[in-house]
Order: sequence, then C-alpha cells, then structure tokens
Amino acid sequence: MKITIHRGANQIGGSVTEYEHKGWRLFVDFGEQLPGTPISEPLNIDGLTTGDISRSAMLITHYHGDHIGNIHQIPSDVPIFMGELGLEIQKIATNQLKYIDSKHSILLKRLEKAIPFEAGKPFDFGSFRIMPIDIDHSAFDSYAFKIETNDIKVFHTGDFRTHGFRGKKLLEVIDKLIGKVDYVVCEGTNVKRSKATLQTERKLQQQFEKDFRQHKFNIVYMSSTNIDRLFSLYHAALRVRIPFIVDSYQKRIMDTVVNNDHIWSEAKLYNYGKYEPMVLMYDENNTSQHLVCDKFIDFLREKGYVLIARSNPRLNYLINKLPGEPKQCYLSMWNGYVNNPSSPSYNEHLAMSLGKGYLYRHTSGHCDMESLQSLFARLSPKAIIPMHTDAPEIFAKQFCSRWTVILIQDGNSITL
Repeated sequence: MKITIHRGANQIGGSVTEYEHKGWRLFVDFGEQLPGTPISEPLNIDGLTTGDISRSAMLITHYHGDHIGNIHQIPSDVPIFMGELGLEIQKIATNQLKYIDSKHSILLKRLEKAIPFEAGKPFDFGSFRIMPIDIDHSAFDSYAFKIETNDIKVFHTGDFRTHGFRGKKLLEVIDKLIGKVDYVVCEGTNVKRSKATLQTERKLQQQFEKDFRQHKFNIVYMSSTNIDRLFSLYHAALRVRIPFIVDSYQKRIMDTVVNNDHIWSEAKLYNYGKYEPMVLMYDENNTSQHLVCDKFIDFLREKGYVLIARSNPRLNYLINKLPGEPKQCYLSMWNGYVNNPSSPSYNEHLAMSLGKGYLYRHTSGHCDMESLQSLFARLSPKAIIPMHTDAPEIFAKQFCSRWTVILIQDGNSITL
C-alpha cells in the first residue's frame, strides 16, 4: 500500500490523502484551505481530478468545508462515500449556501450522487476493505476508517475528540471493530493548543445553563451545523424554562437529526423534550426581515429567550427589535474569528454583532494529547503519520519516545 498526503501535512484543513494498492486509489477528503493558511495552487491529482479515474473513489470523514469543500471538482464518475446523516445535514447547508455562492449549486448536485455508508458495516472498493466507525467531533456523523488490504491495516482518524458527549465510547469501539493496526494516519490539530480541550461538552452545557439562569435575554453565536452544541443549548434552555429560538434553516437541521434512524437516535440529547424550539417567521411583506409583532415581543419580554444567531442583516434587524436590556451575547465557536482584526480569519461582521460584553463559551472539536496516547496504545501501530496539523515536528517530539512517527511533506508518498 502507498500513502500520499496531497495536502494537510503542515496545515490544519484542506485535507486530501490518497491510499493506493494494486492500481486502486482510495482518497480521503478533499477540503478547502482554511483562512490564514498559505494558499497552495489548486490541486490537480492524477486519478482524482485528472487521468484514469476508473479505479478511484472518495471517502468523506465529515461535512466541514476543510474536508468536503472541493468535491465539486471531482468528476461525477468517481464514487463518493459519506455517512448518511452527515450527507443529509450537508445537503441542507449547501442548499442554504447556494444563494450566496454559486459553487454550492454544483456541490449540491455532486452530493446527490454520494453513496451513504453505515457505522460499523464494512464495505469493499477494489482491493480495499473499509470499516467506518462513528466518532465524536464538532460535525455530527463524523467517521474514522480502518482501511485494509490483504497485508496492511491503516487507521485513518479523521477529526475527532474524546471530551464530547459521545467521545468516551471510542476505545470500546476500537476494541470491538478495529483491533490492532499497522499504521495510524492521525490528526494533530491541538498539538500546540493544550488549553483548547480543558472543558468537556457536558461541563460547557452546565455553564450555559448557569448563564441562562442568570441572564434572561440570551443571544448565542455558533455554527448551525454543530449539532451537539445546538441540542446541548436547547436542553439547557428547556431546563431553565426559557424559550429556545432558531430560524427555519436551523430547525430543518435539528428535525433531520431527530427524525433520522442513526446509532444515537435513542439518546435524549438528540431528541426534543416537552417543547420544540420556536421558529422565527419571515415577514410576508418584507422577506428580507423576520416577522416581529407585538404579541411575540410581549411573550419574550415575559419569558426571556435563548436565540441562536448568525451575523447577518436579517438577524441583526431582529435582535435590535427584541426586548431585553442588556442582552447577553455569547461566542460559542473558535475565538480566532474575532480576536485579531489583522488576521485573515477575522470576521468583522461577527465581531460587530457580538459587541464588547460577550461571554466566550466554547471547547474544541479536536483531540487532546493524552487521549491520543490512549488511542495509540490501543491500536499498537508500527508507526504514526501525522496530518491536519500546523506543527508536525511538535507532534513527532510528543510521541516519538513510544512510537515511530513518520513525517511526510505535501505531495510526497510512503510505501508501507
């Protein structure tokens, strides 16, 4: 088996990895580069975007743009495999974004041809056998893969963590479905960010519940596709008996999770309680604005609210009309979007919407180093190949005392 990291050896995001065996090619992810990373030339990959594609396929670990954002460049004859629920969530998101960026219209057509797989059910492509396992990440229905040929077993982690609601099951799943492997291709996002994972999602939910008891009027800026966070805040608001408000796009995503028969469908977290979220309505006379009537305002003034917001003119107009002074704003996503105005990642509109008195309530979607140690001990590989990291040398130093760590530069290959 030959492994090539086309992109991701020295940066977070933009991931593209290739596994080749006996002329069969299995690619994992084809993502956009994140803001702030040195932009590379568009990838022209033999067997994926050009050349003979008759024995090529694409696996998608999850729906974040730095893993799926360039699949519209893949010829339609290349099969794309993706988790069923993640695929449905991405379709909703892409359908929403196609009005902003025409690229998403092409991406949506590509998603319509994607082939869904199920966690724990292996499938074959050419000389490869693939075992997908569901993992905890800030994108719901995320996957790691055991990629196996007749003589080599590789575990491709994708992006994952163990401090989320579902993360503690990982080692149990590894023992049951993966076992020992020869190599691990592993994400290293947090290798130099030791504080990013200090808080669990459970503790974060408890903190939000405490905040909602203290503040009557709450506005939370977060990613609408961060399913765990979305349902976590919904249940926190439900316990405090404050209305939880989303727009129709966010409600479609929540309904898709609630109504899908996935492996976590029985968990209370991913189901509605006594009251479903309130859904914002559009003004029939002005569809660029949400409907704000006296009855709605009076209800919120009495009950309070938790509003899940995005920084756009429609939400800004609504928020200005809502009762409550002061309104308490929260940032529940990476603070690099608002910390440094000179950074390429800076989001001026988000920073303006948040204002100065916001509370930062967030935890990483990626793994801490202690949990990586436990994972490697369970998998017992001959060697580890880091990717999805901007500090591969630090990764190597962290783990080389117990395991061989192989560093591959973008575009280079290693034969196992």
